[in-house]
Amino acid sequence: MREIKVSDVTETIARLFEHSCHYLPEDVLAALKKAREEEESPVCRAVFDRMLEDAEIAGKEQIPLCQDTGVAIVFLELGQEVHITGGDLYTAVNEGVRRGYDRGYLRKSVVRQPFSARVNTKDNTPAIIYTDIVPGDKLKIIAKPKGGGSENMTRLTVLTPAKGRQGVIDYVVNRVDESGSNPCPPVIVGVGIGGTAERTMMMAKKALLRKVGQPSPDAEVAELEKDILERVNKLGIGAMGYGGRITALAVHAEVFPCHIASLPVAVNLQCWCARHEEAIL
Repeated sequence: MREIKVSDVTETIARLFEHSCHYLPEDVLAALKKAREEEESPVCRAVFDRMLEDAEIAGKEQIPLCQDTGVAIVFLELGQEVHITGGDLYTAVNEGVRRGYDRGYLRKSVVRQPFSARVNTKDNTPAIIYTDIVPGDKLKIIAKPKGGGSENMTRLTVLTPAKGRQGVIDYVVNRVDESGSNPCPPVIVGVGIGGTAERTMMMAKKALLRKVGQPSPDAEVAELEKDILERVNKLGIGAMGYGGRITALAVHAEVFPCHIASLPVAVNLQCWCARHEEAIL
């Protein structure tokens, strides 16, 4: 049994959130550069130039890529041969979020009692934590600051099975169309298909962690992603809603078996500022 100290978890979480809010992943930068070259609208090309300039300045000056440094989402893959020592794992995660947001001068956006007083917690906790138990003796941590503008565009439906493949495509494309400029396009479209309501919502969010444009290993799902992306990029929304041809950088879909009477579909949109970072302890 391998031991991992909660103090190491806390420091790792703090570093991941601070760093992820200052630097875009290389795959996201590459996708933005590619989109800029493919974009035909002069206005939208200029928008892409500003996005790339923003990323350069943020890294150089150590300032947030976006003023919305999001809610702190943490994915943990905990090896079944790991023993966490020195305290509670989730307490350690929240302390890491607290330190990272304080140390990085990141905006605190979490409020308590959402339906009434909405008083700011002042440290961006509590984090949204999801844990999977996996084989091995490692702890994988993925930190994802998720902005409100894109998260607010999340939707879930349960289609009748007769709607099939075309029903899934139509639903996802309509969701992007209805969202318009709100999620700060170009977006990455996370799609969950199957399972149950809560499972498909989680799949849609986790799909956003895939390298931008990396197709599903399942050939049928990869073809679905391709068809949805083609439809989305014919909507004409464009970068930040200025009417270009690149509305989405990628569509990532995750699929899971479901009940014979159901066809759950979830859509989770990610803004162009697709921040996430991971570490393995």
